[in-house]
Amino acid sequence: MRAVVTRCRSARVEVAGELVGELPRPGLLALVGVTHDDNDAEAAKLVRKIAELRILEGERSAVDLDAPVLVVSQFTLYGDARKGRRPSWSNAAPGPVSEPLIDAVVTGLRARGLHVETGRFGAMMRVHSDNDGPFTILLDTAEIA
Repeated sequence: MRAVVTRCRSARVEVAGELVGELPRPGLLALVGVTHDDNDAEAAKLVRKIAELRILEGERSAVDLDAPVLVVSQFTLYGDARKGRRPSWSNAAPGPVSEPLIDAVVTGLRARGLHVETGRFGAMMRVHSDNDGPFTILLDTAEIA
């Protein structure tokens, strides 16, 4: 699994003009993608890293500050643009594989006591974020101990 995690002053997700998820106060925006061989163990690793990543004010984590997290599914994190001009999406897992793992991340973060908002899986979403400083981190569970 991969995630791009950004420290935000505010963030929200809209689908067809409807607000479906929003940070109620400053926190983290996590764009999360799934590949074919990901599993519940990968989701658990990602939950731990997102919850404990010390990129918020004072080098503290979401758990330390009880900061909210907005989780948005993002299959394009597994886009491959090495050849040509059109990315390939073949490394992104299909919906029946990825949706339960995105849900596992949301459930895991909530189990850590965090307020979690979400986008809408599979929808054309407009994601708005007001980033707070240069704090955007790429996480890949293949590289997380």
